[in-house]
Parts: sequence; C-alpha cells; structure tokens
Amino acid sequence: MEDERSTTTNLSIYRAARTIKRRDNTLYNALRSIYEDSIFVGEISQLWPNLPLLANLRCGLWYSPKFHSTCYFKSTDGHTNNWSFSTSRLNLHVAHLAGQKGGCIIVDSTRRGKRFPDSMSKTIPIWTCVLNRSIGKYWNELHSTVQTDQDSTTSDKYDRSTRQVSVDWDSSLHLPLWVSETEKAVIEDHLEEWTRQLDASGADIASLASFLKKPLRPLWISQKTVIWLNEVPDHDSWDFTPIILVSASSSSALIQHKSVSEFSWNYIPGAGDDEESWARGLSPSLFWNHAYELISSVPDLCNQKVADIVEKDRVYRAQRGQNAPQVTVKAPKLLETSVRILHGELPQLSDISNMEIDKKSCGGDGAISWLGSTNLALGTSQLGTLD
Repeated sequence: MEDERSTTTNLSIYRAARTIKRRDNTLYNALRSIYEDSIFVGEISQLWPNLPLLANLRCGLWYSPKFHSTCYFKSTDGHTNNWSFSTSRLNLHVAHLAGQKGGCIIVDSTRRGKRFPDSMSKTIPIWTCVLNRSIGKYWNELHSTVQTDQDSTTSDKYDRSTRQVSVDWDSSLHLPLWVSETEKAVIEDHLEEWTRQLDASGADIASLASFLKKPLRPLWISQKTVIWLNEVPDHDSWDFTPIILVSASSSSALIQHKSVSEFSWNYIPGAGDDEESWARGLSPSLFWNHAYELISSVPDLCNQKVADIVEKDRVYRAQRGQNAPQVTVKAPKLLETSVRILHGELPQLSDISNMEIDKKSCGGDGAISWLGSTNLALGTSQLGTLD
C-alpha cells in the first residue's frame, strides 16, 4: 500500500512538472526567446563583419535571418567517453571558407544549464586539431620532397615557404577551460588515429593547405563573455585562423520571466533545439520572413498566426509543384483527449492548439489533418475498449 502511494505521488509530481513545462515552452515563448538571442548573435557578428556567419544545423539556423552558409557538427561526437572524428561529416567547406576569409563565426545553442553545446566544447576543437595535424603532416612531407629536389630555383621558393609553415604550424589540441585535463589527455590519445582516418578518407588536404595560411583554432563566446569594444582585435592580427564559436542562448538555470507593456513571457534557453516538438511546421526562413508580425502579436494569437503562415506557404509551394506535406498531429497525443470525449467531456480549443504536430504526412490510422487555419481537423482515431 505504501509503495502504491509512493508511486502515485511520483506520478503526480511528474504530471505537474510536465504541465509546467508545457505551459512555459509555448510557441510564443520559443519564438520570442530565439528573437532575443538573435540580437546577441547580430552584435557579435558585427564585431568581425568580414568573417562569414555559419549556422550549425539544425538549431543554429534559427538565430539569424541571414547566414553565409551552414555546417553540421554533432554534439554526440563530443560527448564524454564517446568522442569521435566523423569522416562522413568532414565540413571541409568550413575550413576552405575560413582560409579564404581569414576565419568564420559558427552559431549554435544549447538548453538550460550549459554555456556551450558539446559540439562547440569538444566536437569542433577535435575537428580543428585533426585538420591541423593532417595539414602539418602534408607540409612536412612536401618540405622533405622539395629538399630532395636539387634542380630548380622553384625548389628554393618552396623550401623557404614550407620550412616556415612547418616550424610555426600549431597542431596542438585547444579545448575550453571547463574541459578537465584528464578528459583532454584521453582525447589526445585518439588524435593520431583520427588523423590517419582523415588521411585515408580521400579528403583533398593539398587543396585545403593551399587555402589555410595559418592553423585553425576555436574561440568561445557566450552571453557571459566580457568583450571590451574598444579592444576588439582584428582577426588578421592573430597567428591562427579563428573559428569563433557563438553560443546564442543564456545559460541561466533559472526560468527568466520577462514582461513588455502588454503581456509577459518566459525565456527558453536553446529554444531552437528539437524544432519538431514545438515549431508546428514553421521553418527558420518562414519565421524570419514574418518575425515582426509574430513577435509583436500577443502570445494567445501566436499559434493561429503560425498556422496561417504555414498553410499559406504550403499552398504556395503545392501550386508550384514543390514538396508541400500536410501538417499533421501525431496520433498518440490524441489518446487522452479521445478518452475524455468518451466520458462526455469536450476538449477545449487550447487542448487542440497545444498538441504536438509533425510535418511528415501521416498515412496511418489515427492521424488528424488541419483544415487550413480554421481550427478544425479531420481524421480517425482508434481506441481500445474501456473496462
């Protein structure tokens, strides 16, 4: 009996926590949080206006209306005891771009309680180190080859350049201070193996070496970073090619309740993460095309405005023969509401608007499809028998 009471109490606490989380993680709160964080990203990008701004997919893509390009560094490749260097996600275009422009800025975000995602703390530092090691190895081999050539004056020119590069080229691992020395040592033990994997992957290291005149090195900037605006160094003044890693969101562990003149809202760190669970079919590009309209509206109207925007975009693309899947609601989310209907309790519109949606077309049983922006839907739902 006591175990049953304990289980019931735990379930009640769990349900209460889930209810609070759903209340705080509304669509408006997410979009407003992204908008506020994008202001910080814009300020940082203006400190080095000549450096291209890149979004680390997929979360980072929400935090600016305009990016030069994208990249894909996974946090799982930097998780403790799961470190890896992915030859299927080499992101060599990032290194090429950094070499051409003198560096680049990469934007990502993470949930409450962390300043940086593991993609920035470890995945990208590992990536820069492995690339530097492979390029350094290439220069050393080229230097050795040139030394054996005793014939032309071209040999002297290459000898001077490769000797300078081989001496100054930094191939060491640069990690942020919050990564322990123990973890750093374990990662360093894998560097030689990862460098061999890169060399064996067929990547064009010679082309990369021709673009990169200085080794890659990550730098970390968050909303807690102190930057003296009158002392911002020019990126060309560094003896390395900077990969500036910007974590867009605040790392505060507390829920930040913010207010404007008409209403209040709750800040969500890393709101752009896991967009399938909250975005209701809205994409980053659609959001930025309608950002002012969505942010200036009251939270209660946000869901409806997003539904209108998504449906208009779907119709626009469908008329042009483009991929335009119907926005659907996942069937498992309907079970609780369906049971309530059988007991004679009608759901409120807020119950419908808070359901999780999925952009993928759902051809199976139990799917609901919205009818435009009418707040009406069609579909089927299968229920088991009730005792």
